[in-house]
Amino acid sequence: MSLYELLRGPLLWVAFGVFFGGMLVRVVLFFQLSLQKDKPIYRFFSWKWLWLSIFHWIVPLNETAKKNPVVTLVGFVFHICLIVTPLFLLAHGVLWYESWEISWWSLPESVADYMTLIAIGSGLFLGIRRMVSPHVRIVTTAADYLLLAVTLAPFVTGYLAYHQYFDYHTVLILHMFFGELMLVVIPFTKLSHFLMFFFSRAVTGMEFGRRSAPSW
Repeated sequence: MSLYELLRGPLLWVAFGVFFGGMLVRVVLFFQLSLQKDKPIYRFFSWKWLWLSIFHWIVPLNETAKKNPVVTLVGFVFHICLIVTPLFLLAHGVLWYESWEISWWSLPESVADYMTLIAIGSGLFLGIRRMVSPHVRIVTTAADYLLLAVTLAPFVTGYLAYHQYFDYHTVLILHMFFGELMLVVIPFTKLSHFLMFFFSRAVTGMEFGRRSAPSW
Protein backbone atom coordinates (compact mmCIF):
# COMPACT_ATOMS: atom_id res chain seq x y z
CA MET A 1 0.00 0.00 0.00
CA SER A 2 1.41 3.37 -1.03
CA LEU A 3 1.56 6.37 1.30
CA TYR A 4 -1.20 8.02 -0.75
CA GLU A 5 -3.47 4.98 -0.37
CA LEU A 6 -2.67 4.80 3.34
CA LEU A 7 -3.60 8.46 3.86
CA ARG A 8 -6.74 8.20 1.77
CA GLY A 9 -7.81 4.91 3.32
CA PRO A 10 -7.02 3.64 6.84
CA LEU A 11 -5.49 6.84 8.24
CA LEU A 12 -8.41 8.90 6.98
CA TRP A 13 -10.84 6.63 8.82
CA VAL A 14 -8.70 6.88 11.95
CA ALA A 15 -8.69 10.69 11.67
CA PHE A 16 -12.48 10.82 11.27
CA GLY A 17 -12.93 8.38 14.14
CA VAL A 18 -10.75 10.41 16.50
CA PHE A 19 -12.40 13.66 15.39
CA PHE A 20 -16.05 12.61 15.78
CA GLY A 21 -15.42 10.38 18.80
CA GLY A 22 -13.31 13.02 20.52
CA MET A 23 -15.83 15.79 19.92
CA LEU A 24 -18.66 13.61 21.20
CA VAL A 25 -16.70 12.98 24.40
CA ARG A 26 -16.01 16.73 24.75
CA VAL A 27 -19.72 17.54 24.47
CA VAL A 28 -20.73 14.82 26.96
CA LEU A 29 -18.08 15.93 29.48
CA PHE A 30 -19.14 19.56 29.05
CA PHE A 31 -22.75 18.82 29.96
CA GLN A 32 -21.76 16.53 32.83
CA LEU A 33 -19.64 19.29 34.34
CA SER A 34 -22.25 21.94 33.56
CA LEU A 35 -25.02 19.94 35.23
CA GLN A 36 -22.85 19.59 38.34
CA LYS A 37 -21.76 23.22 38.64
CA ASP A 38 -24.51 25.16 36.86
CA LYS A 39 -27.59 23.09 37.66
CA PRO A 40 -29.82 26.08 38.59
CA ILE A 41 -29.36 27.49 35.08
CA TYR A 42 -31.30 24.64 33.52
CA ARG A 43 -34.34 25.42 35.63
CA PHE A 44 -34.50 28.77 33.83
CA PHE A 45 -33.91 27.39 30.33
CA SER A 46 -34.74 30.00 27.71
CA TRP A 47 -34.36 29.64 23.94
CA LYS A 48 -34.51 33.41 23.69
CA TRP A 49 -31.42 34.06 25.82
CA LEU A 50 -29.63 31.03 24.40
CA TRP A 51 -29.89 32.25 20.80
CA LEU A 52 -29.36 35.91 21.68
CA SER A 53 -26.06 35.04 23.35
CA ILE A 54 -24.88 32.93 20.41
CA PHE A 55 -26.06 35.46 17.82
CA HIS A 56 -24.34 38.42 19.45
CA TRP A 57 -21.01 36.57 19.47
CA ILE A 58 -21.28 35.03 16.00
CA VAL A 59 -22.19 38.37 14.46
CA PRO A 60 -19.69 41.04 15.55
CA LEU A 61 -22.12 43.09 17.64
CA ASN A 62 -20.61 42.69 21.10
CA GLU A 63 -18.55 45.12 23.14
CA THR A 64 -15.27 43.35 22.30
CA ALA A 65 -15.96 43.88 18.60
CA LYS A 66 -16.51 47.60 19.15
CA LYS A 67 -13.19 47.93 21.01
CA ASN A 68 -11.18 45.92 18.44
CA PRO A 69 -13.04 46.19 15.11
CA VAL A 70 -10.08 45.25 12.87
CA VAL A 71 -9.10 42.17 14.89
CA THR A 72 -12.75 41.17 15.16
CA LEU A 73 -13.28 41.47 11.40
CA VAL A 74 -10.11 39.52 10.58
CA GLY A 75 -11.02 36.80 13.08
CA PHE A 76 -14.58 36.66 11.74
CA VAL A 77 -13.40 36.25 8.14
CA PHE A 78 -10.70 33.78 9.21
CA HIS A 79 -13.22 31.46 10.86
CA ILE A 80 -15.62 31.62 7.93
CA CYS A 81 -12.89 30.71 5.43
CA LEU A 82 -11.51 28.07 7.77
CA ILE A 83 -14.81 26.19 7.91
CA VAL A 84 -16.53 26.95 4.60
CA THR A 85 -13.59 26.43 2.23
CA PRO A 86 -12.74 22.78 3.03
CA LEU A 87 -16.41 21.81 3.41
CA PHE A 88 -17.44 23.15 0.01
CA LEU A 89 -14.23 22.76 -1.99
CA LEU A 90 -14.96 21.07 -5.33
CA ALA A 91 -11.96 18.73 -5.09
CA HIS A 92 -13.07 17.54 -1.65
CA GLY A 93 -16.61 17.06 -2.95
CA VAL A 94 -15.31 14.85 -5.75
CA LEU A 95 -13.45 12.69 -3.23
CA TRP A 96 -16.58 12.35 -1.10
CA TYR A 97 -18.56 11.25 -4.16
CA GLU A 98 -15.91 8.81 -5.37
CA SER A 99 -15.60 7.23 -1.93
CA TRP A 100 -19.19 7.22 -0.63
CA GLU A 101 -21.35 8.63 -3.45
CA ILE A 102 -22.20 11.63 -1.29
CA SER A 103 -22.43 14.99 -3.01
CA TRP A 104 -23.39 18.57 -2.20
CA TRP A 105 -23.00 22.08 -3.55
CA SER A 106 -19.44 23.27 -4.17
CA LEU A 107 -17.83 26.69 -4.26
CA PRO A 108 -16.62 27.99 -7.61
CA GLU A 109 -12.93 27.13 -7.81
CA SER A 110 -11.87 30.77 -8.12
CA VAL A 111 -13.86 31.71 -5.00
CA ALA A 112 -12.36 28.81 -3.03
CA ASP A 113 -8.90 29.89 -4.22
CA TYR A 114 -9.40 33.43 -2.91
CA MET A 115 -10.89 32.15 0.35
CA THR A 116 -7.83 29.94 0.83
CA LEU A 117 -5.55 32.96 0.44
CA ILE A 118 -7.74 34.97 2.82
CA ALA A 119 -7.56 32.17 5.40
CA ILE A 120 -3.76 32.07 5.13
CA GLY A 121 -3.41 35.86 5.22
CA SER A 122 -5.77 36.39 8.14
CA GLY A 123 -4.15 33.52 10.04
CA LEU A 124 -0.73 35.11 9.59
CA PHE A 125 -2.15 38.44 10.73
CA LEU A 126 -3.50 36.86 13.93
CA GLY A 127 -0.17 35.09 14.48
CA ILE A 128 1.84 38.29 14.07
CA ARG A 129 -0.58 40.06 16.42
CA ARG A 130 0.26 37.46 19.05
CA MET A 131 3.92 38.40 18.67
CA VAL A 132 3.65 42.20 18.67
CA SER A 133 0.66 42.93 20.94
CA PRO A 134 1.87 42.93 24.58
CA HIS A 135 -1.45 41.95 26.17
CA VAL A 136 -1.85 39.04 23.74
CA ARG A 137 1.80 37.96 23.75
CA ILE A 138 1.80 37.54 27.52
CA VAL A 139 -0.90 34.83 27.33
CA THR A 140 0.52 33.15 24.21
CA THR A 141 2.55 29.95 24.44
CA ALA A 142 4.61 28.01 21.92
CA ALA A 143 1.67 25.59 21.66
CA ASP A 144 -0.51 28.41 20.31
CA TYR A 145 1.91 29.11 17.46
CA LEU A 146 2.21 25.38 16.74
CA LEU A 147 -1.57 25.04 16.66
CA LEU A 148 -1.86 27.97 14.26
CA ALA A 149 0.77 26.34 12.02
CA VAL A 150 -1.18 23.05 12.03
CA THR A 151 -4.34 24.99 11.16
CA LEU A 152 -2.78 26.85 8.24
CA ALA A 153 -0.74 23.94 6.86
CA PRO A 154 -3.67 22.25 5.03
CA PHE A 155 -4.55 25.56 3.36
CA VAL A 156 -0.97 26.33 2.31
CA THR A 157 -0.37 22.82 0.94
CA GLY A 158 -3.83 22.75 -0.64
CA TYR A 159 -3.13 26.01 -2.47
CA LEU A 160 0.26 24.74 -3.64
CA ALA A 161 -1.26 21.45 -4.79
CA TYR A 162 -4.12 23.13 -6.68
CA HIS A 163 -1.70 25.36 -8.59
CA GLN A 164 0.76 22.46 -8.93
CA TYR A 165 3.70 24.33 -7.50
CA PHE A 166 6.74 22.17 -6.64
CA ASP A 167 6.28 18.40 -6.91
CA TYR A 168 2.52 17.82 -7.08
CA HIS A 169 2.53 14.31 -5.58
CA THR A 170 4.67 15.34 -2.60
CA VAL A 171 2.60 18.45 -1.90
CA LEU A 172 -0.63 16.44 -2.19
CA ILE A 173 0.67 13.89 0.33
CA LEU A 174 1.58 16.73 2.70
CA HIS A 175 -1.86 18.29 2.22
CA MET A 176 -3.61 15.04 3.12
CA PHE A 177 -1.31 14.46 6.09
CA PHE A 178 -1.82 17.95 7.55
CA GLY A 179 -5.57 17.79 6.93
CA GLU A 180 -5.85 14.53 8.85
CA LEU A 181 -3.49 15.78 11.55
CA MET A 182 -5.75 18.79 12.04
CA LEU A 183 -8.80 16.53 12.42
CA VAL A 184 -6.99 14.45 15.04
CA VAL A 185 -5.83 17.39 17.18
CA ILE A 186 -9.12 19.33 17.13
CA PRO A 187 -10.85 17.48 20.01
CA PHE A 188 -7.80 17.83 22.27
CA THR A 189 -6.96 21.49 21.68
CA LYS A 190 -8.44 24.98 21.52
CA LEU A 191 -9.58 24.19 17.98
CA SER A 192 -12.52 22.34 19.54
CA HIS A 193 -14.07 25.76 20.18
CA PHE A 194 -15.53 25.64 16.65
CA LEU A 195 -18.26 23.49 18.25
CA MET A 196 -17.87 23.99 22.00
CA PHE A 197 -18.33 27.74 21.53
CA PHE A 198 -22.04 27.22 20.86
CA PHE A 199 -22.57 25.19 24.02
CA SER A 200 -20.59 27.52 26.28
CA ARG A 201 -22.31 30.62 24.89
CA ALA A 202 -25.70 28.94 25.29
CA VAL A 203 -25.06 28.20 28.98
CA THR A 204 -23.66 31.70 29.52
CA GLY A 205 -26.68 33.22 27.82
CA MET A 206 -29.09 31.31 30.01
CA GLU A 207 -27.18 32.31 33.16
CA PHE A 208 -27.30 36.00 32.28
CA GLY A 209 -30.86 35.65 31.06
CA ARG A 210 -31.81 34.30 34.47
CA ARG A 211 -30.46 37.56 35.87
CA SER A 212 -32.07 39.58 33.06
CA ALA A 213 -28.65 40.90 32.13
CA PRO A 214 -27.15 40.80 28.61
CA SER A 215 -24.14 38.49 28.22
CA TRP A 216 -22.41 40.51 25.51
